This record gives sequence, C-alpha cells and structure tokens, in this order.
Amino acid sequence: MTEAIHTSSVLVLNRHWQAIDVKTPAQAFAMMATGSAQALDISANALLPVSWSNWLKLPVREHDRSIGTVHGPVRSPTVLVLARFARMPRRRLTFSRRGLFMRDGGVCQYSGRALQFDEANIDHVIPRSRGGPTSWENCVLADKRVNHRKGDRTPEEAGLRLARPPQPPREMPAAALIRNTLGIQDWTMFLG
Repeated sequence: MTEAIHTSSVLVLNRHWQAIDVKTPAQAFAMMATGSAQALDISANALLPVSWSNWLKLPVREHDRSIGTVHGPVRSPTVLVLARFARMPRRRLTFSRRGLFMRDGGVCQYSGRALQFDEANIDHVIPRSRGGPTSWENCVLADKRVNHRKGDRTPEEAGLRLARPPQPPREMPAAALIRNTLGIQDWTMFLG
C-alpha cells in the first residue's frame, strides 16, 4: 500500500524506547539517513533496530506502507528509535477545542455530563461580547445545548455553576499527547 509522504505516521522513541513525538515518513527518512535514528523492523517475534543502509535493502511486505522511489518501493517505517536523545520532553496542550476537551476530561463544566467530541463547544465564561478573552483562563468545555442556553450571559446570570475555575493546563510528558489516529498496530506496544 502506498502512503502519502506528508502523513504523520512514524512514532518516534527516545533511546530508552519511550514515545516522544510523531513524524512524517519524509522526516523519518531524513533522520535515518543522517544517523540520528534507526527504524524498527517489527515482526511477530522481534523488534530489530535497522540502520538506513540496511533499511533500503528490506523487502516491502504485503501489509507494509511504502514510498515509491526511482529504485523501487521503500518500506515506510512506523517506529523510529533515536540514537542519542534520552530525555522525556514535556509539552503543554495547544489551545483549541481538542485541547479544552483534554484539559476538562471531556466533561461539560456546567452539567458534569461526559461528552462525545461532537457534542462539545468552547464556552467563554465571560462572553466575548463583554470583553472576555479567548484564553485558558476564560474558556471551558460545555455541552452545545448548555452553551446555547447560556448565550452571552455570565454563568451566574444564566443560573449555571462551574465545576472548577478554568486555568491553563499543566505540562505533561509528550507521550500523553500522542494519539494513534491512524490505528497503526506497531504503535500499541509503545503507547499506554
């Protein structure tokens, strides 16, 4: 199967084999070619780090994604191991609906109801129409119906109570922010 070169589908592990990032196949190939990382050849009974020169010689198996080159198809790695980097980087969530969803645990901050992602809205505690900023300190996850009912009023004016005051999320290990949205089987052993 041929994969688009821009799709972020390569899990990056530090040298202790802890997930720290996701890269595109093109970025992975560059890291392998410079010697800063090795790809994992993952089979049913082995995890084998493979250098760039040896990776180019591996056959493309039926279930592998591959990149077409002038010399024929090259297997696209699914997991890289960095040669020297050992730290576990910490990151903050990006301010977005998804970031608020993660910070608030997928729970409406007014009703306490667990929400599906498509049921959630960003609510400005102090409405934008009244000068409320779009920030971690003024925005919460809200059920779309509750947010519609609240309108451009404050929670007090709408008869609502916040579960907790909004605040910026804490930094967390980078691995906590990695999602296997493409369902890549090889990632499951590295993502908890």
